[in-house]
Amino acid sequence: MTALARAEVTLLGRTKGALVAALFVPLVLPVSTAQAAKEMDLAEAGLDTGTLVLPASVGFSLLFAVYSVLVGALVVRREELVLKRLRTGELRDVEILAGSALPAVLTGLVQCLVLAVACSALLDLSMPPAPHLAVVGLLLGLVMCAALAAATASFTRTGESAQVTPMPLMIISMVGSGMFFPLELLPDRVASVCELLPLTPVVTLVRGGWTGDLTVSEALGAVATAVVWIVIAVFAVRRWFRWEPRR
Repeated sequence: MTALARAEVTLLGRTKGALVAALFVPLVLPVSTAQAAKEMDLAEAGLDTGTLVLPASVGFSLLFAVYSVLVGALVVRREELVLKRLRTGELRDVEILAGSALPAVLTGLVQCLVLAVACSALLDLSMPPAPHLAVVGLLLGLVMCAALAAATASFTRTGESAQVTPMPLMIISMVGSGMFFPLELLPDRVASVCELLPLTPVVTLVRGGWTGDLTVSEALGAVATAVVWIVIAVFAVRRWFRWEPRR
C-alpha cells in the first residue's frame, strides 16, 4: 500500500490539471467567498466572515483535492488496466482502493489544516471552543469524499468523462451545503433539504467547532447524516465498482 501511495503521488505530480485542481483552486475559492460574505447579513445567522469562509475552505478542499482528483485517478488507472493487474497480487480490493486514495486524502488533510490556520490568522478567528466537532467533521469528510469518489468512478466511462461526472455533486455541494450561502439565510423548506446533502454535515460540524453553538442533538444528527452517506457510498462501490475498462 505504501508503494502504491508513492506511485500515486508521483503520477499526481505529473498531471498538471489534477495538480491545479488539488493545490490551487481550493486556495482561490475562499477569497471569492470572503468577497461574497460582505454582501450578506451574516449577523442574522449568528455568523461572521471567518465562520463562513473557514468551513467553506474545508469543503472546497474536500471537493477539489480529494473527490474530484480521486475520481479521475481511479478511472484512469482502471482504463489503463492498472487496477486489474494489482488484483493479481497480494493486495485485497479494499487495500488497492485505500492505497490509491491515500495521497489525495493526505493532500486534502494538509490543505485543510493550512487553510484553517490561514483563515484564523487573516480573519481574526479565535481558538475554536469545540475543536472536537471540527476534527470529527474533517475526518468524516475525508472518508466520505474518498468513498464517493470511488462510487462516482464506478459510473464514469473514460478519463475524459471523469472531468464531468464529479461536477453535479460539486456544484450542488457548493451551492446547497452552506459553503457560499449559510443555510440559516435560506427558506426553511430549502434548508431542510440542503441539510441532507453529503457535504452539509461536514460544514456544519466544522462551523460548529468554531462557533460553539451546535447542540448535542444537532451534532449527532450531522454525524448520523455523514455516516449514512458513507454507508451508501461503500455499498455502491461494493456493488458496482468496475476493475476493468468499461466497454
